[in-house]
Amino acid sequence: MNLRKKNEIPVDVYIPFVETLFRDGLTLSIGFFAQTLLVVLVYWKTMDPAYLAVTLGLLAVAFLRLRNIRKYRHAPSPQNWEEARRRENDYILYGSMHGFMLGAFCFVGIYLAYDPFAEIAAVCVTLASATSIAGRNYGSPRMVVIFIMTMTWPISLGFILRGDPYHFILGLLSAPFLFAIKRFADLVREVLFAALSEEKKANRIAQRFNRALNTMSHGLVMLGPDGRVAVANAEAAHLMSLKSPDALLGRSIHGLLMRGVAGGMLAPKDCRYIEAQLTRALREGRDRKVLVSLANGQHYEFSAREGSQELGVITFEDVTARVEAEDKIRFMARYDNLTGLPNRAYFHELIGEAMVSGDRDRLCGLAVLDLDDFKSVNDTLGHPIGDGLIYAVAERLAAIARQDITVSRFGGDEFMIFFDRVEDESHLTSQLDEIFAGLQGEVDVAGHGLRIQASGGAVLSRVKDTDVDAMIVKADLALYKAKELGKNSWRLFEASMDAAFRNRQLMKADLRTAVESKSLRVVYQPIVAMSTMRIASCEALCRWDHPDLGPISPSIFIPLAEEMGIISEISTFVLQAACAECAKWPDQTSVSVNLSAKDFRNRDVIQKVRDALATSGLAASRLEIEVTETALLDDKSLTRQYIEELKQIGVRIALDDFGTGYSSLSYLHKLPLDKIKIDRSFLMDVTQNPRSLELLKGIVNLSRPLGLSVTVEGVETFEQLKILALQVKPDLVQGFLFGSALSASGIETMSNTVWPFAKDINTAKRAARR
Repeated sequence: MNLRKKNEIPVDVYIPFVETLFRDGLTLSIGFFAQTLLVVLVYWKTMDPAYLAVTLGLLAVAFLRLRNIRKYRHAPSPQNWEEARRRENDYILYGSMHGFMLGAFCFVGIYLAYDPFAEIAAVCVTLASATSIAGRNYGSPRMVVIFIMTMTWPISLGFILRGDPYHFILGLLSAPFLFAIKRFADLVREVLFAALSEEKKANRIAQRFNRALNTMSHGLVMLGPDGRVAVANAEAAHLMSLKSPDALLGRSIHGLLMRGVAGGMLAPKDCRYIEAQLTRALREGRDRKVLVSLANGQHYEFSAREGSQELGVITFEDVTARVEAEDKIRFMARYDNLTGLPNRAYFHELIGEAMVSGDRDRLCGLAVLDLDDFKSVNDTLGHPIGDGLIYAVAERLAAIARQDITVSRFGGDEFMIFFDRVEDESHLTSQLDEIFAGLQGEVDVAGHGLRIQASGGAVLSRVKDTDVDAMIVKADLALYKAKELGKNSWRLFEASMDAAFRNRQLMKADLRTAVESKSLRVVYQPIVAMSTMRIASCEALCRWDHPDLGPISPSIFIPLAEEMGIISEISTFVLQAACAECAKWPDQTSVSVNLSAKDFRNRDVIQKVRDALATSGLAASRLEIEVTETALLDDKSLTRQYIEELKQIGVRIALDDFGTGYSSLSYLHKLPLDKIKIDRSFLMDVTQNPRSLELLKGIVNLSRPLGLSVTVEGVETFEQLKILALQVKPDLVQGFLFGSALSASGIETMSNTVWPFAKDINTAKRAARR
């Protein structure tokens, strides 16, 4: 074991070195033949019996050594260090005998039985043999040393014993020769050791690369300079329906894509497009992604980039699940969950796009429809019946939709219709009269016969003279006029309605005064923890009590503030007030503040939050900022930067009204969010519509693995709360079921109160477990 410790070469290198000692028996046999022949020739010349003894000894050693070489040359490789060591020792034994006989030949020829020819022959054959010491025996340093000593020392001794100064000096000169052979053998050994080590290192790296390559979730192919596959992984073969990666080697991009064409999965034009995009990406040295929809409904995403050493890399993966999920979320973001009509945000987008294209001198119309006395339906028959009525109206309105007519549910019982390319006022009037006539009559909703009655307002404008928001304002004014005149009719916006605009301007002035004098107030809607039924947080809401008109709805003055550009001032006021009040509440209660899209257009938002926290002394972890999807859409990169800076302060970030706007999976994946707030529209029919329930569960299940907590807004009934507790299981809930918004002192008073629903919810949970 001590010998093994002294051996510096790893066993996986030592064993091959030992095996090289027994590799070449042929040249050794030739050497023995030449050496023996020369000794016999010397004996023939001198007839000295000493040379006969050397001849017989050399023959005996040749037999033993060649037999030993043959024994191990065909034997299996050694399995461990000890076995290899035994083989090396055998080799050294017979090699030492060989070296001794060659040394003896030299000593006899130079000194004991001196003969000029014998001296020359002995020295020549020994030195010739010595030149092979390094090449044959580098695998055993001990053998090299023994050979040098047994072959050169007798020559030196013979010369020294000759007695004269010249031979004495000649004998001493064998020492540098010994050193040179020893150094050369060490050098060969070091070079081969380094080569073997690098080879093994390269093999290990290749094995790791192969393992990594074939465990990738993406398919990968690498193209050589000739544009054909040089490397492919197992996933690429699987996605291409081939048995092994080797089947991909040598194929071109065109050949790979034509497999999809031949199988009916790709159209030829799609094949050409994909090939052109990938080839261009490889040629230009830039990353490029191509999403491909196959005939069987699958979706593949190809990515191409230029690699090193003229290799191009193409990766691809099956992204069907991701595309379907994004389509589902996109639909949820753009379309109303109840009616399937475009929602407010998507309608605005569609109409905005339509108005900026085409003839700018053309006429267009916009109508707002609102169900009369809809609140009484909800109050008397319940929200499910009210939803049924809205669905019935939506069905009738959807029937009129076509390329130049777009129908949307704006929210609640309000619908919006856009008419593109209207000929004149009479044309718009006839279309609206026809629509209102089609709405007349009763519908059956869950056994209840309900009469549809609606009021409407419309506006006709030239595209170049207006925009979507202005048309909506005027249509709303016409709608209010229709309701003033008795409902169940529609009115077209007229110049006489300008007074309404003046009143609006007056309200703007009053709002600006209220903001500047800080006469607005803040109330707090409880956000209840699902697990404890206690207030965990609350949402700060702004309220405006007009000195003449009384309380003004936020749905009126917040849009006015946004239009006036003073929404940031309101946000700052609410932020400061909320932080100051929350600092007085128990530590377990936090506060949530909405910031508008405009707030995130300026980095001042960071300092505003810092100042509010510093002034109030509130811990940053107790403040939550709610971000709207509109803010994310305005400038994603800048908004992300501001959100990350807020996170560094310690503030938590929530995505507000998730599912109503342009919700994207990329928000949840890329933005450093802590929470999403699911819009109340998802909850409205959750007790009746299994699809709504599945959508809610899906969003919650999608958010949890991403580390996001979930708040569900709009909880208004105990049945909704019960379904949430038993099946959806969000972290937090809020809504009118827990009462209206409270003052700051009210929140402080209620902070440790357990809502009476807790007992019933716990009972339901226990029953469900049984």
